[in-house]
Amino acid sequence: MLGVLRTIFKWKRQLIILCLIAGAGSAVISLILPVYYQATSVFLATSPDQTKPELLFGSGLFEPEYYGGAPDIDRILIIAESNELVNFMVDSFDLYDHYRIKKESTKAPYSVRLAFFDLYDVKKDKRDAIELSIEDRDREQAAKMVMAAREKINQISQNLIKTSQLRTIRTYEASIAQKEQQLRLLSDTLVEIRKKFGVYNSEAQTESLTAQLSESQSKLTYTKGRLEASKQTQGVKRDTLIMLTTRLVGLEREVAQLQGRLDTLNSGIAQVSIIEKQYYESNDNLSKEKAKLKQYQAAYTADIPALLLVEEAEIPVVKSRPRRTLIVLAATVIAFVFGIFGVLMIENYKDVNWREIYYGR
Repeated sequence: MLGVLRTIFKWKRQLIILCLIAGAGSAVISLILPVYYQATSVFLATSPDQTKPELLFGSGLFEPEYYGGAPDIDRILIIAESNELVNFMVDSFDLYDHYRIKKESTKAPYSVRLAFFDLYDVKKDKRDAIELSIEDRDREQAAKMVMAAREKINQISQNLIKTSQLRTIRTYEASIAQKEQQLRLLSDTLVEIRKKFGVYNSEAQTESLTAQLSESQSKLTYTKGRLEASKQTQGVKRDTLIMLTTRLVGLEREVAQLQGRLDTLNSGIAQVSIIEKQYYESNDNLSKEKAKLKQYQAAYTADIPALLLVEEAEIPVVKSRPRRTLIVLAATVIAFVFGIFGVLMIENYKDVNWREIYYGR
């Protein structure tokens, strides 16, 4: 080390001059560099559970989560780096002119995207919050761009969820229309079967016809017995026998008619019961789907944010770069280190005849 220190001390003047030149040159360059200001916004990702009708209206088994997990954060980060966001920022703030990029160039879209991402940063911090930062020469422009980017990320994320909800709504609407048509067919079929078999209230009609048939059969049995007894009894008037015979015939026809009506009713009850069951089940399912549809429509129209703002982007008052002091110090230190290596190599290899090595002599 003494030899190294001796060499450094020997070349101290040159090293000092080198460091002064490096420091002065870096200072001049740092003064030429443009000044940038960085605006930052911090927000949290919300859980998509808040948009689910099953959880939103309390019909689910679990409580909805308010804050998003790792997949939700990753989804926000993907959206934050998507072409849709970049195109929105380019169009909204005329970044071609702002970054001095010619639109006519074939590489213009690539160049403006590259320039934007050089000044744009979005990341997840250690507390699972998302930090979105943008640098710009205009401090007010930087804050406006951050707020616009955050709102666009929220809008894109909401649109993704609403697109899924809209597909579900369209599915429910198609299913409801189909069920309503099916319900009308069942209703028409039920009306036709009721007319055909005369079934309108199966329980009441069955009870009424059974009671009438039982009463008519009792009257028929009584009349038949009375007629037979009258025939065997002497002195019964002929008009009485004719009256009983006529009444017996009428009761027999009445019993036959009631029995026929009861048979027809019984043959139609089974069909009516099946159609009625299908009708009520379809009507119940239709009511449930209509209730579901209203829930999805309410969730679709609700303005549920995909982001929860923690810190709004403020107009920066301190520049983010260039750090002129660091640039000068770094350039000076690098010049000093390389200068030491240089003088050490010069001292160690000063006795070497490089011409002989080069020409191989």
